[in-house]
Amino acid sequence: MSAVPVRRDWADRAVAGVASPLLNGIIGVAGVAVPVAAWVNDKLNTNVLLAVETVLLLFAVASHMWLRRIYVQLRRANSHDMSDAQFFDLVRSQLERELIADFGEIADGHLQVYASEVPRLSVLLFKVLIESDSQPRRVLAADLTTNPNLLTQRREYLAVNRRLIESGGTVQRLFIGWAEDLARESYAQSLTQLINHHRALGVQCGIAVRDRLRAEQAVDFVVVSGAAVLVEEEQGDADYTHGRSSVYFKQVDRWTGRFESIWSHGADSAPFVLQSYEAVVRPMLDAGVWDAARVRAAVSEL
Repeated sequence: MSAVPVRRDWADRAVAGVASPLLNGIIGVAGVAVPVAAWVNDKLNTNVLLAVETVLLLFAVASHMWLRRIYVQLRRANSHDMSDAQFFDLVRSQLERELIADFGEIADGHLQVYASEVPRLSVLLFKVLIESDSQPRRVLAADLTTNPNLLTQRREYLAVNRRLIESGGTVQRLFIGWAEDLARESYAQSLTQLINHHRALGVQCGIAVRDRLRAEQAVDFVVVSGAAVLVEEEQGDADYTHGRSSVYFKQVDRWTGRFESIWSHGADSAPFVLQSYEAVVRPMLDAGVWDAARVRAAVSEL
């Protein structure tokens, strides 16, 4: 999934202009040229030249302070202190390119992470919401639940869900499953156990049948307040050896709207659909008697 390009407004252009190396170079040259011109040509008005020089100096100072504010400044290591300066420079150059690329993405309001970094980042987003004053204090999570057991293994993630709820926040989690999976006994068993666990944490749960969703709705994503959305582009496995996700800090509202369109309200709401599903499958699971035909018929009515 690619990020939606954002139109640059006048503020973005102004910032880019102030930070422009060309503009700052011109200001620096002008700062040297003005006093030289005053010395060469004594007919020029000294007061005017001093005023121009003062304005240039103030602009240079302001530009320097602004650049320190909007750019990350890191010390570059001295390769001469290393055992093999040439080898170190090659490694450093590669790492610097990767670091600059990552910071460039963040500056554009986008961050991409892989494998084991995905759960770590999702926990980080929850923790920041807990510790910040961002409103609303809620998380909207849509989960493509192909394997319910995967979520039960993410203990740190579940713990931070509890912390958010205990601090006064809310979590709405939508489990999205294929109709064929929802009709299987083993899947229903794992799903109901997962739902039990989440409800014990205080999570509001609902389900949706993936077969009936549009392609843009059948996406694994987590909306954190109105500030960020974590979109899972490649689902991870239990060992976190696979998986790729992106975090977007812009245009979060459209993801909120996408979630709410699936969650819905009233008799069509995801919690009501889950209630209807549980009314059929839980008695069967408790009794140890699975009626596949009846469950398939119930799923088709959801």
